[in-house]
Amino acid sequence: MRLTHVVRAGVAVAAAAAAALAFPAAASAHVTVNPGTATQGGYTKVTFRVPNERDDASTTKLEIALPTDKPIASVSLKPVQGWTAATETSKLATPVKTDDGELTEAVSKITWTASAGAEIKPHTFQEFDVSLGPLPVTDQLVFKALQTYSNGEIVRWIDEPAAGAEAEHPAPVLKLTPKAGASAPASAAAGPAAVADDDGDDDGDGAAIGLGAAGLVLGLAGLVVAVLAFRRAAPRGTA
Repeated sequence: MRLTHVVRAGVAVAAAAAAALAFPAAASAHVTVNPGTATQGGYTKVTFRVPNERDDASTTKLEIALPTDKPIASVSLKPVQGWTAATETSKLATPVKTDDGELTEAVSKITWTASAGAEIKPHTFQEFDVSLGPLPVTDQLVFKALQTYSNGEIVRWIDEPAAGAEAEHPAPVLKLTPKAGASAPASAAAGPAAVADDDGDDDGDGAAIGLGAAGLVLGLAGLVVAVLAFRRAAPRGTA
């Protein structure tokens, strides 16, 4: 009976290790914005990185929503070969004063669509550059994204960060820091939100690799314990 329990424990540890190895691969395949930080009130160039983890479908469209409650006056797109880009503007509920006058509408959506042959093929990625500014005085910008595949599937990367929770479909998040000498906005004073690392998915992938390695070590340890227990419990003279 004791031997059976030990063997079962070893198998359970090995299964947990396998799950730890499998999880990072699924979590690292989301749309990200890089770099992950910028300065409030300034201009910056960000890159939306779009990986395709599917085996049998290509990514044909990317849609990025810009928050209209934290509008950005200037939005410029860098051309991507084989892709067409279009922007949509929306009226602002509350006009915003800028150095160029009052802002009553702002870009609320960017859509990139692939031409035939330019799709993001399985297990490859594409990057889309955008110039933004001036950035609002807030702690972060959440860019909800829709990724469309050639088979009609749409993956909605729209889950906003929440403290202590791992989002299943996390939205790209750009953290904003105050200018040197400026005071932080009231929303930031309440405490930092749980968002992606500053370097996009690079640090996240490193942490995932570390977790996977730890899981593998635990699994091997469980198997060793089970084997040793079996050898000790086996009658003498048997293999």
